[in-house]
Amino acid sequence: MARITRIFDLFDNYREKYPDKIDALGGKENKKWITYSTEEYIRNSEYVSYGLLELGLKKGDKIAIISSSMPEWNFLDMGSTQIGLINVPIYPTISEAEHKYILNHCDAEYVFISGYDMLRRIETILPECPNIKEVFTLKPLAGYENLQGIMENGKNNSEKYDLEAIKKSIDKDDIATIIYTSGTTGTPKGVMLSHYNLVSNFMGVAHIPPFIPSMRAISYLPLCHVYERMIIYMYQYQGLSLYYAESIPRIADNFKEIKPHVMCSVPRLIEKTYDKIINVGHKQKGAKKKIFFWAVKIAEQYNYDGANGFFYEIKRKIADILIYSKWREALGGNMRIIVSGGAAITEKLTRIFTCAGVYIFPGYGLTETSPVIAVTTFRPGEYSFGGVGGIMSQNAVKINEDGEILTKGPSLMKGYYKAPELTKEAVDEDGWFHTGDMGHLENGTLLKISGRKKSIFKNSFGKYINPDFVENILKDSPFIDNAMVVGENEKFCAALIVPDFMHLNNWSKENNISFSSIRELISKTEVVEMYKKEILKINKQLSSTEKVSNFFLMDSEWSVDSGELSAALKVKRFYVSNKYKKEIDSLFT
Repeated sequence: MARITRIFDLFDNYREKYPDKIDALGGKENKKWITYSTEEYIRNSEYVSYGLLELGLKKGDKIAIISSSMPEWNFLDMGSTQIGLINVPIYPTISEAEHKYILNHCDAEYVFISGYDMLRRIETILPECPNIKEVFTLKPLAGYENLQGIMENGKNNSEKYDLEAIKKSIDKDDIATIIYTSGTTGTPKGVMLSHYNLVSNFMGVAHIPPFIPSMRAISYLPLCHVYERMIIYMYQYQGLSLYYAESIPRIADNFKEIKPHVMCSVPRLIEKTYDKIINVGHKQKGAKKKIFFWAVKIAEQYNYDGANGFFYEIKRKIADILIYSKWREALGGNMRIIVSGGAAITEKLTRIFTCAGVYIFPGYGLTETSPVIAVTTFRPGEYSFGGVGGIMSQNAVKINEDGEILTKGPSLMKGYYKAPELTKEAVDEDGWFHTGDMGHLENGTLLKISGRKKSIFKNSFGKYINPDFVENILKDSPFIDNAMVVGENEKFCAALIVPDFMHLNNWSKENNISFSSIRELISKTEVVEMYKKEILKINKQLSSTEKVSNFFLMDSEWSVDSGELSAALKVKRFYVSNKYKKEIDSLFT
């Protein structure tokens, strides 16, 4: 363990522990799964190293990657970091303006993209990025150089370079990557992470899940997402087979093909998966439908460690045989752990999936902390519904006087690229990183998050409102997909509500409500009254200042493409406030 201090030291671990693994990495090409053995993975990465050296790149130079996840991403990641390059992964889904800003700010000399779709998104801004020398594709594309060409060139010139000597020159504290924050509140910041920042983090969580090398992981989040990137390093350390999903629309089919045991997710996908499960229940008839929703009710009441008693566990066992086993089958049959990060997941979803035998492990962290600060585990005292688990052993955490979470440890970033003043704002003189999140510790170890410090606002009576807290309770409703609570300097709270259109559609059919469009549906008196009743139920869980007194139903989902969500699928409050200013103003007139 002591000799894994740099990312590429994972290759020594591979050779020592899993030399004969035939499916270290897998991806789908032309409707067929292609896998790479341990040796193929290492060899291809070395060819990339030699090829990048042939381009004239040297330690400290930067390359950018704008791509979906695939094995070639790993070849490029390992191949670049083991010669001391700094890898700058960029979200494929961000705007042209953000791509332009990051490509110019990070000083990358070469850009690697997945293919034609990504090329089309950035080709108009490339003339405005003078530092970019050339664009390469990870997959062959007519008229463009590609990674395979770099690998071939590296293979033919490998004898010119002493790769082992170059690797020895790389220190654990050298910068391995610059990851730009998703920019929910303004200009993205480049977070500089060293080799050991990431290594200390994946080593710190490696003991949590009971993995064995024969298990399979599926990955669908982009590898520019620090949570996913750290997790895939952990999979490799544990010797799991890692398969990349084709896409979100195809992930259900990929579950059945790969039969994975673990995955990392954001709450959004878990919510959508649950919606599909519930939709199946609505399509049932008679006794089958009653049994289905009886099982859902049992799951909503679940508590850890048999706390509900013997008779509850008997009912749960029956529900598992009749219903939950079918849910697991839809996830491939083997899924046991889903690590949830990037945003808060509702307590209700965590209970339901865990009851059904698929453990949801909420975690908490930031890009600046590589990322995990706390995570749920199987250890007593490190799991609780509504919490994000216990503090990782290598991290120090304290709660500031105003309730803000502060942390420090080996996973803490080296700073923001080209922004020392922002680094000083985030990290105080004693080395404590100010997360911007509010929370508290239960029993001194279990962390619970209450919301973003900058999101909190005062109403006209001077009372503080935490919108994140209210929004999470709103999203517990099966009729609400997303929400943003507003009311700064107003007499009461109100909310923009994005309906769960699948659930609302089922409800409308059951209540014989006809409609020709979503806009017509949400304006129906019966629908508005139903949402009023739903809000009244939710308000019973809130204090008088937090209660939602008015709401506006949106007629479409919020997404990255439409601008309301960041690349990490968080609500961009400033953007939403401007885009829907008229609707928000109407809530208070």
